[in-house]
Amino acid sequence: MSLAAYCVICCRRIGSFAPRSKSHTPWRNIRNIIRFTGSLIVGGSLFITYEVLALKKSLMLDTQVVEREKMKSYIYVHKAPVDRLDNRGIVWQARKELHRAVRKMLAAAAKVLRSPFADSFSTVDIEDHDCAVWLLLRKSREDNLAARLEAVREMSEAHHWHDYQYRIIAQACDPRTLIGLARSKESDLRFFLPPPPLPSLKEDSSTEEELRHLLASLPQTELDECLQYFTSLALSESSQSLAAQKGGLWCFGGNGLPYAESFGKVPSATVEMFCLEAIVKHSEIPSHCDHIEAGGGLQLLQRLYQLHKDCPKVQRNVMRIIGNMALNEHLHPAIVHSGWVSLMAEALKSSHIMEASHAARTLANLDRETVGEKYQDGVYVLHPQCRTSQPIKADVLFIHGLMGAAFKTWRQHDSQRALTESAVVDEDRYTTCWPKTWLAKDCPSLRIISVEYDTSLSDWRARCPMERKSIAFRSNELLSKLRAAGVGDRPMIWISHSMGGLLVKKMLLEASKKPELSPVINNTRGMIFYSVPHHGSRLAEYSVNIRYLLFPSLEVKELSKDSPALKTLQDDFLEFSKDKNFQVLNFVETQPTFIGSMIKLHVVPVESADLGIGDLIPVDVNHLNICKPKTKDAFLYQRTLQFICETLARDLEN
Repeated sequence: MSLAAYCVICCRRIGSFAPRSKSHTPWRNIRNIIRFTGSLIVGGSLFITYEVLALKKSLMLDTQVVEREKMKSYIYVHKAPVDRLDNRGIVWQARKELHRAVRKMLAAAAKVLRSPFADSFSTVDIEDHDCAVWLLLRKSREDNLAARLEAVREMSEAHHWHDYQYRIIAQACDPRTLIGLARSKESDLRFFLPPPPLPSLKEDSSTEEELRHLLASLPQTELDECLQYFTSLALSESSQSLAAQKGGLWCFGGNGLPYAESFGKVPSATVEMFCLEAIVKHSEIPSHCDHIEAGGGLQLLQRLYQLHKDCPKVQRNVMRIIGNMALNEHLHPAIVHSGWVSLMAEALKSSHIMEASHAARTLANLDRETVGEKYQDGVYVLHPQCRTSQPIKADVLFIHGLMGAAFKTWRQHDSQRALTESAVVDEDRYTTCWPKTWLAKDCPSLRIISVEYDTSLSDWRARCPMERKSIAFRSNELLSKLRAAGVGDRPMIWISHSMGGLLVKKMLLEASKKPELSPVINNTRGMIFYSVPHHGSRLAEYSVNIRYLLFPSLEVKELSKDSPALKTLQDDFLEFSKDKNFQVLNFVETQPTFIGSMIKLHVVPVESADLGIGDLIPVDVNHLNICKPKTKDAFLYQRTLQFICETLARDLEN
């Protein structure tokens, strides 16, 4: 209205002007016309601008609601208050429109110049501060492997983003990028969406019944005697009391340590544990993994994993199954879509070494971008467990002995735990696995692998009564798993305790007979033996209690001093080593070891630990603690570290 009134006044003023000299009238009329036209243009522009902004404000949508609907409620945008938006004024609105116009120009230029916004990202309407996120997403999808790895690295190092920006990556990235982020040490857990909702259980059904149904649906083909035993026992057990009838026969969790200490004790394992143990064995057969996935096993196992967060044994068995299934690349999409990558990424950051190592194995089997090896059940990488730019130049392999385990055998001396229980956790003061903490820090360019296998002192306490595994059988089994993990492709050192040293010698002898395994021999630089009974042990001759006296296991029988197999192994290895330049270091205990509560036994005498090659160093500890240094500065660890560095010096320098 004010604009119209102003125009009328101007017209009246033009009409009321008194006539003047004819020479000045035309110029004054032209000036008045220009003045009138300018006023009209300026006033009209201001009016139109005001109306456009008012209209835009009245039609503005709640973008938060739209984004939540588009992103399925996973993006949470922290929206500024309305009054703050109103106070930004015309300048802020103009800048926003200018930014939008610039982005459209970039998108148009991308089609011609093939800039990073090309392809699908050229149509994305994004804020200027989100450009870096979408550029990294675009880079992570390139055909060039180096560019993809660089994009994942940059994402993992981003710690300044808003929550919704992490969620954008989580929803828009492809599976290989997601796995790469999960294996990146510094990546934020906000990159990983929660697993999809689990399907409801059938009516009048329980997790235990579903697990037993899954086990019953698996094929009965390609089963050895032990797998048949596990399956039939798991299906027959229906209650804890029934399971207790055979509790003395079992141990669980893959650590070779028995649960039942006497026939009268009821084991802590439930029916789920029996079924899980059987499914672990089934998952070692590739064709059975397909049946586990088809039967909804990924979701059922996830339910168990979440229900038993306070039971590490259940969680470790579940992760063993997923890790075995991840060996089959055609199952990777199903594993990713079921949400297991998010769970493994969280477990990898756990302070518990066993939990983190199981997760690291699963993620390494899923990561085909940077990992060419495959880690079968019982083979665990202690370092590096994440993607790293540090070049790996050599391998160090740890092989435990009788009744040992991949992690607990290599823990620090237990007497130090009491000194640090009330103190802040410090891995330099106490560690549950010194190769994972101390050795990895001192030698970051090493790949450190620990191997696990099941052993027993007595057949009455064996995990499988039908199982009769000799040293020769176990050595072939372990050698096959280690070769699949790439052992032999780099220079390496073998570190073993007790019976594990006999397995190392047997593996090297078997590898020397097969041309395809010649890299294992050629790249072996040295060996460390912790109290290895090269000439036998008197363990089999002692009766700790009635169980050991009546039925010593095959492993114990092979360790006896008069064992022909042991003598043949020693003679063959000495002959084999004559023309090899192996560096050897032998440690031996000088203190007796308590076996049970009644017997003190010098498990490996000094004369038995003498291989005949390399140095022999007596240490004032017992058989269990010969491989457990008291501190990082202790002689045992420092001498071991010195041997590794000297033996691999040339390889680590190259």
